[in-house]
Amino acid sequence: MTSPAVKRIEDVRLLRDSQFSEDNGPMAHPIRPESYIVMDNFYTDTVYSKGAEVIRMYQTLLGKDGFRKGMDLYFQRHDGDAVTCDDFRAAMADANGADLEQFERWYTQAGTPTVKVEKITYDAAGKTLELTLSQKCGPSAGQPSKDPFHIPVRVGLLGKTSGQDLVPEGVLELREAAQVWIFQSPVFIGLHGKCTRALIFENLCQTFSFKGLSEEPVLSVLRGFSAPVKLEMERSDEELAFLMAKDSDDFNRWEAGQTLFTRAILGYVSQAQRGEQLAALSVLMVDAVRAILKDEKADRSLRAYALVLPSLGTLGESMGVIDPDALIASVKHVKSGLAAALRSEMEAVYTANHDSSPSTGVGPDAVAVGKRRLKNTVLDYMMSLKDDAWRAKALEQALYGACMTDVAAGTMALADDNTDARNKAIGNFYDKHAKGNDLILCKWFTMQAVADVDGALEKVDALLSHPDFTLKNPNKCRALVSGFVANMKHFHAKDGKGYKWLADRVLEIDKINPQNAAGICTSFSTFRRYDAERQTLIKAQLERMLQTEGFSKDAYEIVSRSLNA
Repeated sequence: MTSPAVKRIEDVRLLRDSQFSEDNGPMAHPIRPESYIVMDNFYTDTVYSKGAEVIRMYQTLLGKDGFRKGMDLYFQRHDGDAVTCDDFRAAMADANGADLEQFERWYTQAGTPTVKVEKITYDAAGKTLELTLSQKCGPSAGQPSKDPFHIPVRVGLLGKTSGQDLVPEGVLELREAAQVWIFQSPVFIGLHGKCTRALIFENLCQTFSFKGLSEEPVLSVLRGFSAPVKLEMERSDEELAFLMAKDSDDFNRWEAGQTLFTRAILGYVSQAQRGEQLAALSVLMVDAVRAILKDEKADRSLRAYALVLPSLGTLGESMGVIDPDALIASVKHVKSGLAAALRSEMEAVYTANHDSSPSTGVGPDAVAVGKRRLKNTVLDYMMSLKDDAWRAKALEQALYGACMTDVAAGTMALADDNTDARNKAIGNFYDKHAKGNDLILCKWFTMQAVADVDGALEKVDALLSHPDFTLKNPNKCRALVSGFVANMKHFHAKDGKGYKWLADRVLEIDKINPQNAAGICTSFSTFRRYDAERQTLIKAQLERMLQTEGFSKDAYEIVSRSLNA
């Protein structure tokens, strides 16, 4: 209703934060699971979020008109019937005369495929570019090896000098026996009319040749996140900054920034692990963020999302062994470094987009929503400096904001702040908004559960006795208990108290709601991604739960699979 690109970014962030880690752990399973102990355990991110991505790929492969034809045939054949994934795939294939037999592997194989750009060769004299892609997918339970997936890879080409989309005369697939024209048209047909086309990548390795290029191109790969895969591609920081500024695909502009942020943060993680002082931020990254702040022509929501750093969960997926302490310190270093370097630009953006009027500051339209997103993103950055002036701005917004979005953002900005302002904001949110409203109470519990403050675990534990809290309410339970799991610093504290606290809660909840307990148990499922000391602590809690008399089948399945992976 507001912006397709914004919605796409939101969906991909959710997928990477939760489903990718599910694919990378003992709970990995295909979209269409072959077996289970308790069916309730398959209401998962893989079935829902990845399943939605697979539906989306049909449209990418067949086009909007082809997808519509497939849907029409599907309803004609099966309206009112019980159906299977294969029925849907057959309707899409038959309506379009397409071969989708290999596409079934998305339903039968677990794991997240990795697409790697193996080689890019540009021939200036011949005005051609050759692109070689490879794909792989690691082993998972019951599937030691995987066959190649049917992957649509949407690619665009930007002129290195002009920064404009280039339109090749055609694209060939290069094979050992022959060269096959796969697209030969003066115009590329893309999802939004951009100069983009989906390359059909079906083998372990394929090479494509783009003909008739007027200048050397910079590749924009996996536009619109055309498949739920991980992309490996060597790029310089300068090339990423170029794509942030020039790419006509809004998603890939955002993605270039996320890659630049990720590279910097992981570099600081390495420094922290070596005990070194974290270096100053690069001028290139500061200038790239400055450009976003000053780009008043761009959609405000997209600018806000372009400023947000990758989540801890997404960053953890890029690490071999997750080091919570070094990771959190590195993220804070980047956030506070950007806030300090761009103080004047951020203050200007906050002032220009802060509208506290009850008549104009609460609109649901795209412009009003964008203003709130952008100014609240800036507020989050500036609070990392622990500056009294910005603390006052956050408190004013928390106490007197024109709408719930602003009140909640102001309160969240103060949640990590060990000051009286935090207590005032948290108290005001409860007294004025949360008290007597279960939905807003859940927000209030989560704000405190995820807060990085001294004694965080003790504060969360005390909330278990709050008169408005009960473990019998699944939403409140998830808000507080699962909220604390998302508090990486305190849940993964080296003393192991966070792990014991969670296991205690699981055993309590299991007696009330086994399905809810099983869902919370998945928080432990990726424990082998952490250092040996933390693994030992988590394993002890998993074994304790497994040995508890009366432990439900729901939770048993999750815990046993986690231990036996």
